[in-house]
Amino acid sequence: MGKFGVKERNLEGQMVVDFAKRMDMGVVNTYFQKREEHRVTYKSGGRRTQVDYILCRRGNLKEISDCKVVVGESVARQHRMVVCRMTLMVCKTKRSKKEIEKKTKWWKLKKEECCEEFRQKLRQALGGQVVLPDDWETTAEVIRETGRKVLGVSSGRRKEDKETWWWNEEVQDSIQRKRLAKKKWDMDRTEENRQEYKELQRRVKREVSKAKQKAYDELYTRLDTREGEKDLYRLARQRDRDGKDVQQVRVIKDRDGRVLTSEESVQRRWKEYFEELMNEENEREKRVEGVNSVEQKVDKIRKDEVRKALKRMKSGKAVGPDDIPVEVWKCLGEAAVEFLASLFNRVLESERMPEEWRRSVLVPIFKNKGDVQSCSNYRGIKLMSHTMKLWERVVEARLRKVVEICEQQYGFMPRKSTTDAIFALRILMEKYRDGQRELHCVFVDLEKAYDRVPREELWYCMRKSGVAEKYVRVLQDMYERSRTVVRCAVGQTEEFNVEVGLHQGSALSPFLFAIVMDQLSEE
Repeated sequence: MGKFGVKERNLEGQMVVDFAKRMDMGVVNTYFQKREEHRVTYKSGGRRTQVDYILCRRGNLKEISDCKVVVGESVARQHRMVVCRMTLMVCKTKRSKKEIEKKTKWWKLKKEECCEEFRQKLRQALGGQVVLPDDWETTAEVIRETGRKVLGVSSGRRKEDKETWWWNEEVQDSIQRKRLAKKKWDMDRTEENRQEYKELQRRVKREVSKAKQKAYDELYTRLDTREGEKDLYRLARQRDRDGKDVQQVRVIKDRDGRVLTSEESVQRRWKEYFEELMNEENEREKRVEGVNSVEQKVDKIRKDEVRKALKRMKSGKAVGPDDIPVEVWKCLGEAAVEFLASLFNRVLESERMPEEWRRSVLVPIFKNKGDVQSCSNYRGIKLMSHTMKLWERVVEARLRKVVEICEQQYGFMPRKSTTDAIFALRILMEKYRDGQRELHCVFVDLEKAYDRVPREELWYCMRKSGVAEKYVRVLQDMYERSRTVVRCAVGQTEEFNVEVGLHQGSALSPFLFAIVMDQLSEE
């Protein structure tokens, strides 16, 4: 106990002192010489006393350099805020790669003025030309550099949630005037100063209420638009994930159930799990017989095909390793359509796609069931090049015109839904129940279905479905030498090859899976 208290010690004060002695603690407020105004923590009418304290271990008192009462508005009724300044030794932790990763602010392309400025700067970077360069590498680098200059880059830090997201300048000014009025009343306790302070208190409440209402009205107006519908679902999913607290799982269990805590071991475990998952086939019989390939001429990619595929692509999706979102091509309009049509025709003719498209980033998404620290309870979604997805959309549209899928296939088919199949099954169950007849159903759960599809089986099923050999070779090149990294809470893992299965997150994978299941069910 120091010697700078306030007035005489009463029974409650002696209880605080006795407690501090028993626990070998010190009452920090009493060790620093301050004016009485900066020692009084409770003020009501004519009563002025010290009833709020900060206690710490006596061995840590040397780390505290100051302690005082903040004169101003009360934190609670009649009570004032007590603050202390201390020096703590904090070990500087090395930031993970994920925390310092900077991204281009492509979302600004939603604004027409930003889109127009991007087009002008890109034209200047190309020497005044309207037509984009023929090769992918040059065009991609110019687009990325122009995007960074025009739109800017993020700081790489995680965005903090603000409780006062409705805050504005009017609220700030009103609160500042109220604080000044409070200080004025503390110095001169006249009725005029008191009335001025009370009036400013009421004004601040009105300003805060008005600011909140305005912010909510703007939010509701935005959510009522088509883009706002996406934001609504995104907010709901984000709140659901935040409630489960699985966003930042920084520890994971190894295959033996031991918890790994170091960043290096966690990264190795994620790499080990997905590398094994994506390069291991289930046991199966090798096919002896082959199937005749369909050698036929394939038409060139037309501009209208690119336009339709571009229209089907959704905006606001996470970009792949090439850092070029589909919003760029939508912003560039007809110039982008001409470039993409030319690029896709070169890929179709040479049967080789750009090497940059072979890379992907795999993000583990919790399945909302099971142990949150077990890798097997996560689904890996690949972030791939948007331009490659656009190319997949063009190929998919052509394949759907050639391949006939049986009517019993409801998944990944246009104008059909698995809801229809569930409805038909329920009707069938009701009919059998009414007729008092037995109905036998079989449910087959294909575990890790996408990840375990043998690629030789995929090529076989495509050929058997009548797909031109040209498209088979194009898809074989698309899956050849594909590489990925895992992005987890502690950074990115080392790169590894993917030799088995379909790409999770690919625009073409659902239809390819439907082709495989259709042919296997026929057999």
